[in-house]
Parts: sequence; C-alpha cells; structure tokens
Amino acid sequence: MPLVSFLGELKKAQAGKYALPCFDTFEMLGTEGLFMALEEKRGPAFVGLWSGFLDRKGAKSLVSYIRTMAEGATVPVSLILDHGSDYEHCIKALSLGFSDVMYDGSQLPLDENIANTRLVVRAAHAVGAGAEAELGHVGSGREYDVFGAQRKGFTDPATVERFVAETGVDFLAIAIGTAHGVYKGEPQLDLELLQEIRRRVEIPLVLHGGTGLSEEQFRSSAAMGISKINIFTDLGLAAGQRMVEAAKSERASYFSISEAARTAFHERCSYFLDLFGATGKA
Repeated sequence: MPLVSFLGELKKAQAGKYALPCFDTFEMLGTEGLFMALEEKRGPAFVGLWSGFLDRKGAKSLVSYIRTMAEGATVPVSLILDHGSDYEHCIKALSLGFSDVMYDGSQLPLDENIANTRLVVRAAHAVGAGAEAELGHVGSGREYDVFGAQRKGFTDPATVERFVAETGVDFLAIAIGTAHGVYKGEPQLDLELLQEIRRRVEIPLVLHGGTGLSEEQFRSSAAMGISKINIFTDLGLAAGQRMVEAAKSERASYFSISEAARTAFHERCSYFLDLFGATGKA
C-alpha cells in the first residue's frame, strides 16, 4: 500500500478508543518480524526510525528498505521520524519519503518549541505528511525515581490549547508519567491529567515510553484518549534475550540467532497490536 500520513487512521483510533502502535526499528531482522505481525494481525501501525539514525552511514538504504516493506504491505503503514531533534532532521526525513514526522522540542522554552514546531508543521503539510510534537517532557526510565515519579516534565494542561492553536500540529505527545527505557521504580500514570488534556483539545494524543506499563494502564490510556503508543525497549529486550538463548544452544548458528530476533519482534508486535485494540482494524 502507498505510504500516507496516518492522521486519518489516528482519528479512527480516537473515535474507536483504541491505540495504534508505533514500533521503532533500526535493522532488517526486527523489521521483517514487525511486518509479519502487521500482516498476520491485520493491524495498521507506525514504523518509527529514531532521528539519530539519519546521521549514520547507510541511513538512506535502511529507509529505502523500510519504505519498500511498507509499500508492499497489505495493511496501512506510516513511516515516521521519531524524536526529530531539529528542523533539519525533519526536512531530511521528508525528503526521504517519510509519511509523518515528529519534532521534539520538549526541552526548549515554550515559545521556542512553538516556533520550531510551526516550521516543521508547515514543511510536513507542504508534502502531504503529518506532524507530531511533544509538550511536556518524557524523560529517561533510569532517572524515573527523581524525574517522572516526582511529576517533573509533566504536560501543563494550561499550555496545551495555545500550543495546538499556534503550531497547527496534527497529533501531540504528552507527558503523564511514562519514561523512555527501563523504569527505575514503578510507572505511575496521571490519568486525570490525561482526561484534562483530552478535554481541552480534539487532536489525537500520543504516549511515548510505553515499555513497562501494565496491561491495565495501556487499556485505560487508550480508553481515555491516547491514540498512538510508542514501543521499542520491550522489542529490543525480547530480541536480545532470544538471541542470547539461541547463541547458547548446541546447534547455534548465524541463521538460528537471526531467526530469534525476527521471531521476537513478530511475537511482541503481535502482542501489542492485540493489547492496544489495533488488531483487525486494517
């Protein structure tokens, strides 16, 4: 299927109270397992590529591979830039054919975040792509006990309406208690804050740092207004564990270790498609 902005799919998810997964990837084996899950589960999904990979040698080849996989899929897929660090990275992603881009100015002063996001939105819309931004800051799981657990970086609902109105952003990542990576401590989501933000704006809302949440937290987030959930750490941990186990086998080989990575992504992506309610929505 052709790559297109996923704003329409996000609005369907918002209306249906389910969430679309964004599965980040950075190599071919995991990507193959990911697409196997999408086809098997008949679920639409974002495939994310972290902004930093665009600076690496071979980035264009990897993007071309993912685009080819997406265009050959029989379910809707968006290729999205994840955590675009600046305007230039977002423009590079758009030039490479990404269908959506995320600009992350969450650690900047509000006015600067608004100004930069507005530029990215304008550029994305000019080529038919959608734009995501972050308001509030989702920190690192290894600092969760002194950051997220202390409510630092949480999205201020008083700024949300202004941010959306002045930037024209299509979907918005918010900070309500999640973190990137493995949590130091237990994640505590402020679902009342989510409801307040949902009350103030109509655009789809996004949850980053999904790994480590309970099934009930995922379901509640989707029911209360989250339409996109980003996942990578879980996939990476599962694949790494499977590969180590395969390497310890008496019959270990390059092929068995490669298959372990592919299988892990297939199984975990399938699990999250079911959990988020995206299965069968293609």
